[in-house]
Amino acid sequence: MSYKDTLILISEDCPAEAGIVPQSAKETKPAHVIQYELLSANPYRFTHEELLFEVHVRHKGIPEDKAAADRRLIWDELFGKSHPCLRASMLPKKFGWGVHYDAEGRIALLFGAESPEYQNWLENEGKEGNPKLLRAMRNKRK
Repeated sequence: MSYKDTLILISEDCPAEAGIVPQSAKETKPAHVIQYELLSANPYRFTHEELLFEVHVRHKGIPEDKAAADRRLIWDELFGKSHPCLRASMLPKKFGWGVHYDAEGRIALLFGAESPEYQNWLENEGKEGNPKLLRAMRNKRK
């Protein structure tokens, strides 16, 4: 699922009050760390599907040349099953990051929850020219 002109807000039960850079000591980085690296370095470069593909390739350690040569095969296999949207990502659920989809569905990891920009979008919800606001999924059921 991909959104357009939408801001994914941090979840209601997010433990972070500010954007935290996710880190991992594991040899294979978890998906949310790869998502953070890609989105923070490349704002508005990826659509949801492109991001999922790039995270998959990096997480599985597929060499760039093989990923390029077998792109269609890897893509078709990856998207042969459904995947959750970024509302389920640890970035807005645990690490305090707002995720913005522009009018073309390209994604940027814009603001930590503490930033004035994030607060401004919250205060101006529903006003013309502002994106639709959606909360990330909760970490725990109520």
